[in-house]
Amino acid sequence: MVPLVRSRQQVVVAPVDPAKLEVGDIVLARVAGTVYLHLVSSVDPARKRVQISNNRGRINGWTSHDRVFGICVAVEGVTRNGAAAKARTAGSDDSS
Repeated sequence: MVPLVRSRQQVVVAPVDPAKLEVGDIVLARVAGTVYLHLVSSVDPARKRVQISNNRGRINGWTSHDRVFGICVAVEGVTRNGAAAKARTAGSDDSS
């Protein structure tokens, strides 16, 4: 995720409401059994999925909302604009 997130930088990740994701968000998603940070490059709300990519132009593919666990809200103490508003709050229902 260079330069958005460099190796060994501290990130803060919060549970996410996948229905609120937008292009440009950085998400924690499971791919092939491993959890990685990925850049959201497209959204498909009708099919409840997002396309995940790296920031070097490589598209990794589509993943369903149930495989997106969190959103990066800060990198090295610098907050990511708008990310906190997409975090799931206690008791919220993200099954829509």
